[in-house]
Amino acid sequence: IFYLSKKLNTQNEPDGINPKAGDITYYAPWGNIAIFYKNFRYSNNLIYLGKFENASDVSKISDIKGDFNMTIELAE
Repeated sequence: IFYLSKKLNTQNEPDGINPKAGDITYYAPWGNIAIFYKNFRYSNNLIYLGKFENASDVSKISDIKGDFNMTIELAE
């Protein structure tokens, strides 16, 4: 997870989602971004933002220990 400098507007968003591996999500109560490396149970206040094209790339991230930099860009 990582935190944004300011919270996103969550009006008119669903109550929650059932995240899958590769999903990029926003957890409204804390104001953080979460990237899922495996499927997870339904979670309230979790908002779907997008996904990685290749979910197996995300599983490699889970093996990294310590801090690291990552750039996420909008695909066109």
